[in-house]
Amino acid sequence: MPQKIIKTLPGKPEIENFLQKIFCNDSLKFLKKLPKESIDLVVTSPPYDDLRDYKNSNNSWTFKKFKNIAKNLYSVMKQGGVIVWVVGDKVDKGNKSLTSYKHALFFQEIGFSIYDVIIYEKAGSGPPHSSRYFNSFEYMFIISKGKPKTINLLRDKKNKWGGAMTFGDVSRREKDGGLTNKGRKTINEYGVRTNIWKYSNGKGFSTKDKIAYEHPAIFPEKLVQDHICSWSNEGDIVLDIFGGSGTSAKVAKNLNRKWIYVDQVEKYCEIASQRLSHE
Repeated sequence: MPQKIIKTLPGKPEIENFLQKIFCNDSLKFLKKLPKESIDLVVTSPPYDDLRDYKNSNNSWTFKKFKNIAKNLYSVMKQGGVIVWVVGDKVDKGNKSLTSYKHALFFQEIGFSIYDVIIYEKAGSGPPHSSRYFNSFEYMFIISKGKPKTINLLRDKKNKWGGAMTFGDVSRREKDGGLTNKGRKTINEYGVRTNIWKYSNGKGFSTKDKIAYEHPAIFPEKLVQDHICSWSNEGDIVLDIFGGSGTSAKVAKNLNRKWIYVDQVEKYCEIASQRLSHE
């Protein structure tokens, strides 16, 4: 059976009343109902710059509403909780909107830290541009409330000289400018990846769930998996306030995290319901 879609918010604000549920509701109203400091991780992408038609859901999306959402996110995030905010910019009459920058700076202004900035490089093809270089990335801002309480860095970058000893001694530059000799060491086979993450995207690559492509902009499942593994542990609560096709909820469920899905478009809630019912 499809996962039940809930249109009314819980009367009691205990976090247990929100878990493992699909809410068809406005994201700002929803955040105001959540208990304070209850969320470990948010993985989401807002409907920025009217780049896609989200069934009229972004008619009310303004920078003022974004600011209210950001403030309420600060309230519901646990100390050390992390928000993965995937956002880009549109070009209007030859001018970049810089919406991504505005969002990041406002998160800082209200007390969050921009812990990292990761580039989501899209391997899929797209339409050519006649007057500028082809844009193939979006920003993934890693926004934390204080220092992240969970940091599981992914070590999957193949080292060319893995298994070999360093040619000479390894030294570390100290604050006073001096060098501390650390001796020789064996180079690990794999190292921590860089902050440019490349994924195959588009139909057939982002997910095998055909129904997901009825949404105009979906995450690659692997992208969500990598963030959930990096910034949370099993049993943590993962929220997506612009739930879309349900990728964040699906991946969180598969990784033994508790999940909450929110989207105000009933069609997208139905897509998420079907995807989650198959997991």
